[in-house]
Amino acid sequence: MRARLSLMVLLAALTATVPAAAEGGPAWEACVGLTSTPDQRVKACSTVIDTGSEIGKRLAGAYCNRGHGLTEKRELDAALSDLDEAVRLDPDYACAYNNRGRVYSFKRDYDRAIADYDQAIKLDPSLALAYSNRGESRFNKGDLDGALADFDSAIKRDPNYAMAYSNRGLVYYRKRDMVHALADYTTRIKLAPDLLAYIDRGNVYRDSEQLDRAAADYGEAIRVAPTDARGWRNRGMIRLYQGDNRGGLSDYDKALLYDPSDVYSWNNRGQARLRLGDKQGAIADFRKALELKPGLASAQHSLRKLGALQ
Repeated sequence: MRARLSLMVLLAALTATVPAAAEGGPAWEACVGLTSTPDQRVKACSTVIDTGSEIGKRLAGAYCNRGHGLTEKRELDAALSDLDEAVRLDPDYACAYNNRGRVYSFKRDYDRAIADYDQAIKLDPSLALAYSNRGESRFNKGDLDGALADFDSAIKRDPNYAMAYSNRGLVYYRKRDMVHALADYTTRIKLAPDLLAYIDRGNVYRDSEQLDRAAADYGEAIRVAPTDARGWRNRGMIRLYQGDNRGGLSDYDKALLYDPSDVYSWNNRGQARLRLGDKQGAIADFRKALELKPGLASAQHSLRKLGALQ
């Protein structure tokens, strides 16, 4: 399970919004376009800023959107500078505070992040993203009840906000409220099925000892993202739990094909090989696990039992 709410992969990306206008030009359209990549957004917004084609609220929007693109590229100091400028140009621009809060959150400065989300919500109480983002920062500070309230607020304002259900599901999971966690993850899957949605729900089924359902969800994760190791290694674990050692071995083969740096897949594949009577293969896998993570107790224990600890 994720130790922090997903600032790396599950954080809801902010759709940058800017003041509307009747005309703009190609650079402006790419700067504010919802389908622009981070690189395209940064380049286009830089053109808008450098040519001086916009002033006032629209210039603030260009800085805000470039800051968003820089955040996606993890150029956090440059992003922070742009978002500071957006706030200076338009102190009533809720999106700029929300985007700046995101930068602080990536920097793990959660108090500043929450302060910016507070201001964004004060300026625009309908901004579901600000509630969800504030909930993430509260979660990462260990305030589960505060996070839960924020995700409730985000969902109230946008009942189709898939990531808010996922985030609220994680809070329920941490509170060991599996019934509500399952309900939220199921809604997330209905709204936006993807790899992590299935893995998250599979984890709840796994911890609830509903192993067949867990395996089915991990299988769906494999279906939607067949070259991602996470679905394979999660299903491999379930198969080993269920005594399907050949199935587990096959899944860990795939997991290691797509992520050869995963120490636990090496260790668990070693267990599968050991159960299937492949002692030398098991020793090789346990040694690889120790190479990647010296001191890994389970690998050391297995090698010691096999008389192969060097």
